[in-house]
Amino acid sequence: MKWRKLGKIIEPHPEIPWMSACAGPTFVRLEGNAMRVYMSGRDEQNISRIGSVDLDLRDMKTILHVSEKPVFDVGEPGCFDERGVSYPWLVDDGPRTMLYYVGWIAGGLAGFINTTGIAEAPKGGEFRRITRAPLLERTATEPIGTGSVCVLREVDGWKMWYTSFDRWERVGTAWRHFYCIKFATSTDGLHWDRSGVRCITYRDETEHAIGKPCVVKRNGLYEMWYSHRGLSYRIGFATSEDGVNWTRRDEASGITVSESGWDSEMVEYAHVFEVHGRQFMTYNGNQFGRTGVGLAVLE
Repeated sequence: MKWRKLGKIIEPHPEIPWMSACAGPTFVRLEGNAMRVYMSGRDEQNISRIGSVDLDLRDMKTILHVSEKPVFDVGEPGCFDERGVSYPWLVDDGPRTMLYYVGWIAGGLAGFINTTGIAEAPKGGEFRRITRAPLLERTATEPIGTGSVCVLREVDGWKMWYTSFDRWERVGTAWRHFYCIKFATSTDGLHWDRSGVRCITYRDETEHAIGKPCVVKRNGLYEMWYSHRGLSYRIGFATSEDGVNWTRRDEASGITVSESGWDSEMVEYAHVFEVHGRQFMTYNGNQFGRTGVGLAVLE
């Protein structure tokens, strides 16, 4: 597997209040020759909000529209997402579109707490929270928090691969988070059975962050791209026959950092999608989305 980089397609625009960064790009196809990329931006106070950029599907580089305001904003004071919303994942559910996202609050020894939330929008309408509470509440077996998710709606039910925090650990003068990717199922996309199954976990003691899963099912086989981090992020790859038991094959991900430029230090937050029978990938580079969004095609 080899991804050929096609260059940067979206640049941050600090003059647009939500868009000093564009992290965690997620592709959605629109009618006609247009595609929409939802992403997490940040404002001058470093608070994340979700906005969108529309691109011409024929070259995937020509910008048709940029949302001047966030398409999904922070939650009410005191709620789990009052200090940021990020890493969108969208699912077509008939007359509505489901939006899964990460909510942020300030607090704790490490400075922040993440939990997964959910919203919905009628076709062509605005996103509204289904609940002001987290979708994935903290539990006795997952007491710290949850993060970015990938959700597929399949014939036999809904499947979710989600980021789950294991612990925080003091490293020098800072706190380091440890999280991995787990699996959950649902009959309606709202109520989830979290059995605690670990899909992708730490390869060795140098790795501490594994998240932002993107799962595609091709020819009966599940393929997952995800971000994994020791010193800096790289894009990993794994395969599974059932979506539960996975084999890590990071060496086969087909994409890594460039020798120089905007993605020379790290690559992360991959989203893989198909257009006209070909597979493409949007991803981020250096500084967790502050240097823009890139595009690659599978050769």
